[in-house]
Amino acid sequence: MAESFFEQQNVLGLVLETCCQEPVTGFFRDGFCHTHPDDQGGHTVCAHMTDEFLQYSLSKGNDLITPWEEWGFPGLKAGDRWCLCAARWIEAYEANAAPPVYIRATHINTLKMIELAVLKQHAIDLC
Repeated sequence: MAESFFEQQNVLGLVLETCCQEPVTGFFRDGFCHTHPDDQGGHTVCAHMTDEFLQYSLSKGNDLITPWEEWGFPGLKAGDRWCLCAARWIEAYEANAAPPVYIRATHINTLKMIELAVLKQHAIDLC
């Protein structure tokens, strides 16, 4: 049986929290970093956009800055939250350009690619 959205957990094993409603993010554009087998990119990391990361992503051919109205994509700016692909976050991490993460809104499936200790080092929502 498929996991329902309401049962999805964050990397801490707690109920997954909202990443962002403005702009609305997530594979399903529901504000959460929910995932599903159809989400081949694994949009599971809730990240706080920085100018450094946005420029890094642009340099890798993934323009997150330019609005694409036909796709309902407003374009991102520093300070926005966005569900990133775990592989893109790792790539940025290895290039010292990884954005901070909201760990409580980062899906547990992220742990298949990124160690919890690394995420905690970049978390901006832990006390």
